Amino acid sequence: MNRSAAAGDISGRADLDVVLRRFYTAAFADPRIGPFFTEIAGTDLDVHLPRITDFWERSLFRTAEYRGNAYAPHAALHSVRALTAADFGRWVQLWNATIDGLHRGPNAERAKAQGERIALTLLKRLAGPDAPLRSEDGLGFIPLAALELRSAA
Repeated sequence: MNRSAAAGDISGRADLDVVLRRFYTAAFADPRIGPFFTEIAGTDLDVHLPRITDFWERSLFRTAEYRGNAYAPHAALHSVRALTAADFGRWVQLWNATIDGLHRGPNAERAKAQGERIALTLLKRLAGPDAPLRSEDGLGFIPLAALELRSAA
């Protein structure tokens, strides 16, 4: 689905469920970040989805209860295999592409911005405040604001 064919804005839990299912389908299959979900964490999407939907519903709409610790599972993954800027960059890339393929509007934009903030925060907490945003191979996390500035130049 191209951007012009995207539905309206993310309006609630049902929309988040579709976004998250599509995102995790892509993430699980992704050669860069998929192993974190499938091999290291052994994520069961049917178990994970209600919790992560609560997280995003709380984050965007303040209508769900989320009492989990979003940092702890990422720290556990990081202790097995370091999560890098390139890994978080890929997560953001897939997240944004998923949202852009399904929705447009203020909530969709807020979800993308929140995803970027979460990725940067997790990277800095896991790898340290001076963690590079790029790896030696040139892969890394490119904030959306930087892309917008580049495209405006």
